[in-house]
Amino acid sequence: MKLTKYWIGVASLDHVELGVEGGFSQLCHGKEAPLKRMKPGDWLIYYSPKQELDSDAKCQCFTAIGRVKGADIYPFAMSEAFVPYRKDIDFFPDAKQVPLHAITHLEAWQKYRSSLRYGHFEIDKDFFLVIAERMGLPMKYETSKGVMNDGE
Repeated sequence: MKLTKYWIGVASLDHVELGVEGGFSQLCHGKEAPLKRMKPGDWLIYYSPKQELDSDAKCQCFTAIGRVKGADIYPFAMSEAFVPYRKDIDFFPDAKQVPLHAITHLEAWQKYRSSLRYGHFEIDKDFFLVIAERMGLPMKYETSKGVMNDGE
C-alpha cells in the first residue's frame, strides 16, 4: 500500500497561477527530479515568496494546493531554449492564500522554515493539514475527476 506524501513547492505567484490554470506543476526551474519524487495521490502546496520571478514585490503566502493526478512527467517547450518538465496536478479551485506569518508561531514551522530555499521538500501530514485547513480545503471534495480525499 502506497503511503500518501505531502510536499511544499516554492515558486513565484505568477508561475503558480500559470500552473493552476494549466493543471500542472513545474518545480525548481523545470527540473525533472522533484517531480519524480511526487507520486499519484500525493499532495502539493505551493509557497510563493514573491509576486513575480523577476520582481522584488513580496507575496510570502501559501498560494495553491492540489493532488498529483498521474505518474507521467513530460517536457514542455516554453521556448527553443527552455524545455522544463511538468507533472499534472488537480488543484483545489477555491484555495485561499494563507500568509506565511499566519503559521510561523507554530512549533511545526520551525522544523521546515529553512527548507523554503530548496524549492521542493516533504512535510508531515499534521503540518499539511494545518495549512490545508487554513487554505479552505475540505479533506474531501468533489472535482471534475470525482471525489478526492486525503488518500488514507
